[in-house]
Amino acid sequence: MNIENISQYIRSVELQRDRISNFSEYPFCLSAVNNLFKLKFHPNVTFIVGENGTGKSTILEAIATVYGFNPEGGTKNFTFSTKDTHSDLHNYIKLTKGIKKPQDGFFLRAESFYNLATNIDELDKDGQGRKIIDFYGGCSLHEQSHGESFLALFLNKFKGKGIYILDEPEAALSPTRQMAMLARLHDLVKEGSQFIIATHSPIIISYPNSIIYEIKDGFNQVQYEQTEHYQVMRDFLNNTSKMLDILMD
Repeated sequence: MNIENISQYIRSVELQRDRISNFSEYPFCLSAVNNLFKLKFHPNVTFIVGENGTGKSTILEAIATVYGFNPEGGTKNFTFSTKDTHSDLHNYIKLTKGIKKPQDGFFLRAESFYNLATNIDELDKDGQGRKIIDFYGGCSLHEQSHGESFLALFLNKFKGKGIYILDEPEAALSPTRQMAMLARLHDLVKEGSQFIIATHSPIIISYPNSIIYEIKDGFNQVQYEQTEHYQVMRDFLNNTSKMLDILMD
C-alpha cells in the first residue's frame, strides 16, 4: 500500500544528513535521530513507538516547530516560552507537505501542558472579547484534573480538517479515557484530520487505519501485534502471577 497521499497535510520528514558534521553530538546521537533518513506518514494516523530516551519526542518537537507550532505546544498562535529547552533539530529536517492546508492544528506536549493552561489563563485575564478557554470547553484547564483537561482538549478544541501532533497523549489518561480518545480520534479522521503520535500506550496504537514505526536500531514499520508495547502488556496480563514472581524474585 502506498501510504503517501499528496492531499495529506504532512507527507514525510527527512533528515538533511549532509549538513550534520557530528552524529555523536546531541540530538543527533539519539537513536531515532541517528537512524532517521526519510519517514513517510500515513494520511490518517502515524504512530512512533519505542523505549524512553530513543528520541521520539525530539523528532515530534522538530516536526511541530518546522510546521509553525510553538515548541512548547499549542496552536500556531501560542508564543509563550517558559524555558528554552528544545533542540535545534528543526534546523536540520525537511518536511514535505501536501497540496491542502489544514483548517485546524495543535501540538500537544504532555510535559508542558501545564504551562499551556497557565498561558491561556493569563491571556484571558488580560484580554477582551471572547475568552480563549471557551474554545477548550469553557472551564479553566487548571480547574480540572489532568486527565479531564486532556479530554477537554480532544473534545472541544480539535475541530477536524486539522493536523494534530501529539506527544504521549496517554500521560494523563486512564485506560477508559484512552479508549474515549480513540473514539474521538476516529471522528476527527473521518472529518479529514491527520495525526502524528508518539506514545507508549498499547490501547492507543491499536487504531487500525494507521501505520506504526517502532524504533529499534532504526525505524521499523510493524503491525500492532508485533510491537513490544503490545507483547509486554499481553504477556503481563496473561501471566500476571508468573511475571510478578520473576520481577520480585
